Amino acid sequence: MSGGKSAVSSTRVMPPGADASGARERLTDDAAALLPDLVALRRELHADPEIGLALPRTKARVLAALDGLPLEITEADAIGSVVAVLRGGNPGPVVLLRGDMDALPMREESDVPYRATGETMHACGHDLHVAGLVGAAHLLAARADELSGDVVFMFQPGEETGEGAERMIADGVLGAAGRPVDAAYGIHVVPGEYGIFSTRPGPIMAGCAELEVVVQGRGGHASAPHLTRDPVPVVAELVTALQAYVTRRFDVFDPVVLSVTQLQAGGAARNIIGDRATLGATMRMLSAAALERLRDELPRLARSVAAAHGCAAEATVDVLLPPTVNDVDLAADALKTLRAAFGEERVWTTPTPVMGSEDFSHVLREVPGVFLFLRATPPELDLATIAPNHSPHVVFDDAVLADQATALALLALSHLGR
Repeated sequence: MSGGKSAVSSTRVMPPGADASGARERLTDDAAALLPDLVALRRELHADPEIGLALPRTKARVLAALDGLPLEITEADAIGSVVAVLRGGNPGPVVLLRGDMDALPMREESDVPYRATGETMHACGHDLHVAGLVGAAHLLAARADELSGDVVFMFQPGEETGEGAERMIADGVLGAAGRPVDAAYGIHVVPGEYGIFSTRPGPIMAGCAELEVVVQGRGGHASAPHLTRDPVPVVAELVTALQAYVTRRFDVFDPVVLSVTQLQAGGAARNIIGDRATLGATMRMLSAAALERLRDELPRLARSVAAAHGCAAEATVDVLLPPTVNDVDLAADALKTLRAAFGEERVWTTPTPVMGSEDFSHVLREVPGVFLFLRATPPELDLATIAPNHSPHVVFDDAVLADQATALALLALSHLGR
């Protein structure tokens, strides 16, 4: 889309008293009418990606796509966020719908005609998230008079850096309607069988933290290690101690994944024992309790292993993201709502959480809500060989945008009692 006016078509308002199945059909029809413009918006965003918190071109396209709708729009001064509030015709709760907007710092290797040509790429589908949320805004705005409550549309930068949601919460997105948000929903596209939605009650994605251990010893000549306090055996022992710690201290039904990914020691000469060595690891967990135990116990473990070798150790646990935890009741309602709209075969209950992380977790830590996945691989591709999210070869089918917009709108409508 370009220019100051939205290229997204207007939609028809459902007549009062329409039955639920008829209302869903009209919503689906309206989303199908929007699809060409949503695809055009998505492809503009895909061809011109931006990273981080400042997304001026992306933000301008979002504002143009929302132009003409009865929305109260707020733009943050410090970051490239857009918050739009739709007021319903009747009093009721507040529902938040979120779409993240930023890309990744990688060169695209796909062969789609609208591919990005620079050093950034929408390799995680955020371009679809933006277009899908724009579609939901149009669908719900056409039904504003019938809504019992308000809708907050959260267009978020900085998801890939893990700071965007926190910044928007600090800027007041959860109170943008003048009262607290009652429920929040987000949909993330992923590779897989086209058009399948999935989620689960409880933990849906892991939290993420990083561990750094600095072991301080006393260096010397490698021919006389007894005259040193060698830090290298400490970090070597810590690698195995950390694995034993995870498997012996945590319940398998509240899992923790810890991977040591960095070891550094010594210098250019192989006959010198250095004064210090460092270890770096990444950790994933599914509960706040597990995260707190890691923060409390890992420094003690590192200090104890180092002390056994006559060395000292400083350990730092840096929490990047908390676990993403769906509200149990709202997740069950979301599955029921989507199954009624799309059919049982297209809406799955995710059997286990995903051990990747997502900064929508900050929103769900503050208010009850649901995070869902939507599989969007083009049907002609072989599912056995498709590229994952964050791959320079990943490809998503933007025909799924009609269903994505419909699903977001339905989740809001169901919570607002429409």
